[in-house]
Amino acid sequence: MTEDWADRHVARWRDHWIDVSFEDDVEAIVVRIGRLKRYFKLTTQQALVEVGLQDFEYDTLHHLMIRDTPGLASPSALAEDLGISNAGMTGRLDSLEKAGWIQRHPDADDRRRVGIEITKGGAAIWRRAMELRGRAEDEVVHALDAEERAMLAALLKKMTLVTEAPEDEVSSGSSSDVSG
Repeated sequence: MTEDWADRHVARWRDHWIDVSFEDDVEAIVVRIGRLKRYFKLTTQQALVEVGLQDFEYDTLHHLMIRDTPGLASPSALAEDLGISNAGMTGRLDSLEKAGWIQRHPDADDRRRVGIEITKGGAAIWRRAMELRGRAEDEVVHALDAEERAMLAALLKKMTLVTEAPEDEVSSGSSSDVSG
């Protein structure tokens, strides 16, 4: 198989870690995941430029669309999902509303509260960005055949579950078995 950047990185660093445990496969996996993450971030940025969205606009529309009830949320729920303050959320919503991508409306149960709803234009621009982003993801992931994709998905899930385990499970070294 052709050598990639991670192979060269591992070879370059292997002998520098005499006093530290260094496993080639661990380093190669972590480096490759990082390279893929950077690539997907770059292709997402290119998609946003093409459709005319800024990062914060896309992130907010995306979190609005991937909810249990797509396209509807309270400002505080969106702020919590995005990890920003309510004041920061207000600024984002002002910008999105001005662009015509969301609209605010009084809550049906409590008129003192406000609900957020994505507009047809907001959904359309989000879908366009997702389509462009998805093409780049498909191009990379489809380097694998269907069986390889299923195996990789199972292996990544197994790793991800370690990061999602309660703190006491992670520190004791236990994790659930996920077979592929």
